[in-house]
Amino acid sequence: MTLTADQELWAVALWVEKHHGDEGDFYIAQQMDRLLEEGDFDGIAMWRQVGERFEALSKRATRPT
Repeated sequence: MTLTADQELWAVALWVEKHHGDEGDFYIAQQMDRLLEEGDFDGIAMWRQVGERFEALSKRATRPT
């Protein structure tokens, strides 16, 4: 089974949620900082997209029922 790029980004966001929970934003920021030091701007863009999906997951989790 081949995942689309969007599915891969959602998978990473779900992994961050599972392994880092409420600290996921901090983890994502750490990854972006590390990549900035390395000059990996494509990697930063990828983590920015993961962050957008992580934020959407967080909003879903806090939505009132």
